[in-house]
Amino acid sequence: MNLILSLLLATTTLVHQQDAEQQTAKPRQGTYAITNVRIETVSGGTIDNGTIVIKADRITAVGTDVVVPEGAHVIDGTGLRVYPGMIDSGTRLGLTEIGAVQETNDSSELGDVTPQMQALSAINPNIPQIPVTRVSGVTTVIAEPSGGLLPGTAALINLVGYTPDQMHAGGVLLLVLSFPVNRTPRFFRGGSPPDDFDPDKKYREAVEKLDEIWDRAELYDRIDAAYAENPNLSTHPEYVPEMAAILPVLRGEMILMVKVNARKEIEAAIEWVQERNIKRVIFSGVSEGWRVADKLAEAGIDCLVGPIFSTPTRESDRYDRAYANIGMLADAGVNVAIRTGQSENVRNLPFNAGFAAAYGLGKERALRAVTLGPAEMFGIADDYGSIEVGKKANLMLTNGDPFEPATQVLGVFIDGFNIPIDSRHIRLYEEFLHRDEGRVQPVQVQPAVN
Repeated sequence: MNLILSLLLATTTLVHQQDAEQQTAKPRQGTYAITNVRIETVSGGTIDNGTIVIKADRITAVGTDVVVPEGAHVIDGTGLRVYPGMIDSGTRLGLTEIGAVQETNDSSELGDVTPQMQALSAINPNIPQIPVTRVSGVTTVIAEPSGGLLPGTAALINLVGYTPDQMHAGGVLLLVLSFPVNRTPRFFRGGSPPDDFDPDKKYREAVEKLDEIWDRAELYDRIDAAYAENPNLSTHPEYVPEMAAILPVLRGEMILMVKVNARKEIEAAIEWVQERNIKRVIFSGVSEGWRVADKLAEAGIDCLVGPIFSTPTRESDRYDRAYANIGMLADAGVNVAIRTGQSENVRNLPFNAGFAAAYGLGKERALRAVTLGPAEMFGIADDYGSIEVGKKANLMLTNGDPFEPATQVLGVFIDGFNIPIDSRHIRLYEEFLHRDEGRVQPVQVQPAVN
């Protein structure tokens, strides 16, 4: 028993020592100066041989004639480039760790209508996907709930911090609405539908349910407004959390993120938000947006498009329609941003952008679609999306175009924190690149002499 206990203690001590060695480098704020670097500002063109000064969480100087503050940590960026940190406009990062293990999934709640649920409260800052993602240059993401008609409110988070509140990137709020899907069931093996079969019945019922919820919310809004004008009313309106969560959308204080993909559902969603006079709306997914790009542009609806890494929605479509979709939307005049829709593969955001650039969006618009574009859509462009004085210090230092697979991200700042370039993937790569078993040569044991 003592031997087993000793072995367990020794193993535990070794694991703690290894973890301690791997975690010695911590994100740190301070005063930093990145010098002699090519600066891709996004908002103001390119600055060659420039300097960026970071103090605490803000960029305090950008240009070619910047004086490096005394005592600053100087990073020589000769031959390197600086870009704004990338923003993924739709993920489950922080809400899901292992898809097949229910205990590690907190992206959905029981029930079809739970708009009062806050994704921010469910964020797990300690999952290994976060460091894997941020060392790829992705500094900020939308973490969105899923699973119902109105599954909850999405959160914008920076990928650094010990708690969800520390990670929260600002006051932007997006209430998620999964617009009803209209799909005709298929009958296999030569089967035929019954005589009374109605292919649109479930879809109509879902839309009726959505309309009923919105009617109740509008009534709740009127009651709440009447009480606010005359608080001397004898009875205070009953608090209904589901309805109260929708109020900010009705009053134009919150963005409604409508998740919709197929052409006919996009058209129905456009008609629905116009009939309901919803002031702030963004469509998310939009995999068949290219089919109705002119209608989306005419309606003035911004679109979070993706995943770009996808297959065509119909067998008759070209193989590259998912790649070209966002470029065709942008050509039609739609404001676009890129989303991966992922939990563990958010790190592939730059390659989603690269494919979009190669298939019609172009590099300049693709870069904007993962930086300043989403920042403007979410109303946070005063702090995020470009390299400017006064903005949050969210940026990445690379040795080339971030959309090229061969490019290495050599430095990352998030909220002014200098992030160690370390992750589980990097440690695994280094372990097998420099394999050292620590094995000694076998000792030849001579047989005992009688």
